[in-house]
Amino acid sequence: MPYVIWITGLPGSGKSVTASALKERIPDAVVLRMDELRRIVTPEPDYSDAEREHVYRAIVYTAKILYELGHTVIIDATGNRKSWRELARSMVPGFKEVYLKCPIDVCIKRESTRADTHAAPAKIYEKGKAGAPVPGINVSYEEPDVPDLIIDSGKESPEEAAEKILRLINNRAGYFIARTDRRGL
Repeated sequence: MPYVIWITGLPGSGKSVTASALKERIPDAVVLRMDELRRIVTPEPDYSDAEREHVYRAIVYTAKILYELGHTVIIDATGNRKSWRELARSMVPGFKEVYLKCPIDVCIKRESTRADTHAAPAKIYEKGKAGAPVPGINVSYEEPDVPDLIIDSGKESPEEAAEKILRLINNRAGYFIARTDRRGL
């Protein structure tokens, strides 16, 4: 049974490394990275509300199509608005929202020292302090109300996070299979 797993959290919360760790455990999964998609869809991004609306809707639609084709999809994207994540939940029956909760000071420190990975913009928090629209600095990040899983990524490693996500998926799938078997379906 495929899933769409949206790993959400502030920039620097560990989304990309957690997505990579999860991909190692689910080799057939497709990883959709917002930073990579944005470079194609908006090669000179302005990060306006209108632009974000378009790119987040594009990633949700892409995930939906891949899911319908039988692929498990891992979305690596901040998704600072609940409405985008709820759109995905409404369109994909196998949707799981994983929130990487991390203190902003830890996110800032990580982001300032990270290598150029997955097309993520460099020095995003510095740019935010200078006025660029950055979730957690001058653009709100709407925390999930009831995510499927919350991981304290300030304390837990990406590998531990990936294992928790895997348990979430396996437990739910196992429960579904067990219920189906009991009813004789």
